[in-house]
Amino acid sequence: MSITRRIIFRLYPSPSQAKTLSYWRRLHKDLYNAAIANRKNQYKHNSKSVDYYEQQNCLPEFKEVWYEYKQLGSHALQATLKRVDMAFQRFFKGLGGYPKFKSIRRYSGWTYPCIAGWKALTNGKNGHLELSNLGRIQMRGTARTWGKPTTCTIVNRQGNWYASITVQCVPVRETGVNAIGLDFGCLTAVACSDGAVVENPRYLAATQTKIKIASKSKRRKTKPDLKKKIKASSRWKKANKKVYILQHKVSAQRQDWVHKVAAEIVSCNSLVATEKLNIKALVHKAKSGSKRKAQKTGLNRSILDVGMGGLRSAIEYKLAEAGGVFVEVPTQIVLPSQTCPQCGSQKKKELSERIHSCSCGFTCDRDVAAAQVMLNWAMGLGTSLNKRGSDSSTSTYCGGFKQLSELKRQKPRPSS
Repeated sequence: MSITRRIIFRLYPSPSQAKTLSYWRRLHKDLYNAAIANRKNQYKHNSKSVDYYEQQNCLPEFKEVWYEYKQLGSHALQATLKRVDMAFQRFFKGLGGYPKFKSIRRYSGWTYPCIAGWKALTNGKNGHLELSNLGRIQMRGTARTWGKPTTCTIVNRQGNWYASITVQCVPVRETGVNAIGLDFGCLTAVACSDGAVVENPRYLAATQTKIKIASKSKRRKTKPDLKKKIKASSRWKKANKKVYILQHKVSAQRQDWVHKVAAEIVSCNSLVATEKLNIKALVHKAKSGSKRKAQKTGLNRSILDVGMGGLRSAIEYKLAEAGGVFVEVPTQIVLPSQTCPQCGSQKKKELSERIHSCSCGFTCDRDVAAAQVMLNWAMGLGTSLNKRGSDSSTSTYCGGFKQLSELKRQKPRPSS
């Protein structure tokens, strides 16, 4: 089964190519802001709602006036307009705020939604990226599984250029014949039903002091303010880059740890049962006026530092590649932390109780016992086993580029 995977390559453009890429990035940012302004003004002055297709059909006339956009390619410009449309769709469905104008610092790059306008000259390891009207750019990176390139996103992060390429591939991953239950936590990152535990690496906690010192130094510098027309000082830019490097290092360490742990779990087990996580509910802010606001903030930081959501997602898609089974246990019904895996009796425990001790004589670590309960539930209800592996690379909730390509371009309707 062919699925979509994303690979990120580091680009090494020449000085002239880097200058052109920065110019194109600014043009896409201006088009994004112009599309928002057009929708806003049409509704404000004419009570008219502008949709994506109306703006798309105006692109040929737009490029005749602003001829510098001709070198960018029609598909890339359409993708920028689609990004605006998706932002408004999220706003209409209550998933986000009203779309705002973006400065160049807030607009990282642009997307080629199909194979037009670019070509990946690589077999998955290093190579070159060829862009229309620009030429070949050297890139470095390694893909675990290479396939047919489908989309490409050019991104700028702190002066470095990256190419995020999606490919259609058939990944091959080996797995074992065992089954395991997993319980995620903050004290111990992962507790397994076989008694093994994966310790929490606490990457953010180890770097938090350095981040606080760098952030404090940054706040003392002159920051940019568009309303007051104040430009950022060179010292602020240097301090901002230092904070970014520290935060990016933590993120990279956590991501590397997540993939290594997920790969190790999947290599030995073809069935994985774990709790159904709701990270958004776990890290909600403390109520206004709460006396434990600082404690809740620290707990939220600890939960996010573990990377439970990323680890769960990595296990799920790696298991799908290996043809295994991933089971989500409804914790509100099963109550794994309160249930004995030996006899099934339930007893409410406080968070301070880290040892599970039952009247039947069974005693073990609380998290390990919860993992065993989830594995027992998954093995006992065969009809509830849910094979995963559906392609979720493009969100369909507000309309994505894949859905857009399946629709025919609407012809402009004559004005009455």
